[in-house]
Amino acid sequence: MNAFTASTFIDAAKRALRDTAPETWDHSDDDMNVKARMIPEGVTPKAAAVLVGLVERDGGLQLLLTQRHAGLSKHAGQIAFPGGRIDPGETAMAAALREAEEETGLPPHHVEVLGYLDGYLTVTGYFVAPVVAILKDGFAVAPQPGEVDEVFEVPLSFLLDQGNLETHTREWNGLTRRYYAYPYGERYIWGATAGMIKNLGDRLHAARF
Repeated sequence: MNAFTASTFIDAAKRALRDTAPETWDHSDDDMNVKARMIPEGVTPKAAAVLVGLVERDGGLQLLLTQRHAGLSKHAGQIAFPGGRIDPGETAMAAALREAEEETGLPPHHVEVLGYLDGYLTVTGYFVAPVVAILKDGFAVAPQPGEVDEVFEVPLSFLLDQGNLETHTREWNGLTRRYYAYPYGERYIWGATAGMIKNLGDRLHAARF
């Protein structure tokens, strides 16, 4: 598996990523669940953006992720990218940078945006635009109290190794739903976050990095 540095990733990103934010979704939580769909037909989604941020450590890249606060009413304890709703008049890039700063303390001037992944529709009705960026080292994380329990990193090399991508199942209303997952030590990266990571890997592989 190739070990990306910041410079080699930037070169690969020029070939692999979208130049503009997606205007619709190409992937969703229902992709593997034709017979067990949870997203209603004709849904009017809420626009959101996340930051897919990579920082160079010891010659390799690490992906920045958050663990949501255990006391939240929705998605408590789940692993996610920093991000949230796009405010009226705001771009996907601006929303991703704003939310990342609020949730993790990451200053926008430490972020070099490279491009975008495909749009992703979640079962909760969010149309997510993933913004891919290189993070300039030297920032100190500050998890947002009550929203984020922890900010952590996972090696990109682990996530790009297709042997580490698993398909798991859960029962829902008597039907079996499938979803992607990347178990990493005590971390369990799954659902929409795993789906967007897979999209990053697919795009990089298709660009023959």
